[in-house]
Amino acid sequence: MKREAMIAKFKELYGEGGEIRTFFAPGRVNLIGEHTDYNGGHVFPCALTVGTCAAVRLRQDRQVNFASLNVRDGEIRSVSLDDLTYRKEDRWTNYPKGVLSIFKDRGNDLPYGFDVLFYGNIPSGAGLSSSASIEVLTALIVRDLYHLDHLNRIDLAVIAQRAESHYVGVQCGIMDQFASALGKKDQAIFLSTATMKYSYIPLRLTGLHLVLTNSGVRHKLGESEYNVRIRECQKALKKLQTVANIKSLCDLSTDQFESCKDVIMDPVLTKRARHAVYENARTIRAVSALRANHLQHFGELMNASHASLRDDYEVSCPEIDYLVDLAQGLEGVYGSRMTGGGFGGCTVSLVEDSAIDTFRDLLDSRYKDRFNLVPQFYVVESGDGARELK
Repeated sequence: MKREAMIAKFKELYGEGGEIRTFFAPGRVNLIGEHTDYNGGHVFPCALTVGTCAAVRLRQDRQVNFASLNVRDGEIRSVSLDDLTYRKEDRWTNYPKGVLSIFKDRGNDLPYGFDVLFYGNIPSGAGLSSSASIEVLTALIVRDLYHLDHLNRIDLAVIAQRAESHYVGVQCGIMDQFASALGKKDQAIFLSTATMKYSYIPLRLTGLHLVLTNSGVRHKLGESEYNVRIRECQKALKKLQTVANIKSLCDLSTDQFESCKDVIMDPVLTKRARHAVYENARTIRAVSALRANHLQHFGELMNASHASLRDDYEVSCPEIDYLVDLAQGLEGVYGSRMTGGGFGGCTVSLVEDSAIDTFRDLLDSRYKDRFNLVPQFYVVESGDGARELK
């Protein structure tokens, strides 16, 4: 939605007057490095051109009014800055509320409330981090409205991540919020979540594009199982720490893991740890392959990533596996894998431009026949991170 249209909708809802500012924060797609971020490993996401925008205006009292064009046009949910308690019935507004709560917990003075209207164009349930987008967007709004100029973009990502993990209760790592806050057009971010050191890697995909396929499914067990996987990794880590001087699973090389994995003594926990260690190694190799323009090898590592997510980490589902299997069998497809937390959402595939139409047509017809669902396809470009719209 264009900035002028967003401001017009804001005025319809909240009235005229005052300075109305507009902001945007993107969603993300992770190219490789899944479920490594909370295990101290490397990730390789890029920001997208889709995301969440907001129009906002300061108030003279302590009230914050939330509304979204994606929920129900005209419905306003109000909270006081003096009571930011998590309430399940507040639904989606718990994400921006959580950001406000974290700002206050860190000792930042928020003297006045504000009116805000959100609009997002991230496909619903696609696993492209709509929650991180609205969290980073809110963090940017708060920083700029209240002139908290000492906070940099990494600070905003950390605040947004803590809102989701400590306030909402989804024990996510930093990747989603980091990509939304620090993304750059035509580049992906190679991030060590253990050290927060990062570098930008150009996405030189001459003759190819990234294609996202939205399965249209989001299994309800996804969020609860996500937290289960974190606990399983923590249990495996404690076992490994009895024989290895490590702080996280991804401190181990694949050889080191193989030499000490027997201490875990639980086949399920061993599989979870193996995924984290090997996925971290795959991510490092994938970035090297991209730097050397070895895109076929990059695609092979994407395929291996999906197999590990399906078999060792067990966060895929039949619909996603079917889409990935179809894609991997097509000429002109270098690699395909699930992306995001799992149990539905999207696949990401590296596809030759000349093969994109065939890719869409075949996956569309076969997937409809198998699951009676209509997939959605997005040929995506990487975009810039969170920013004020002028």
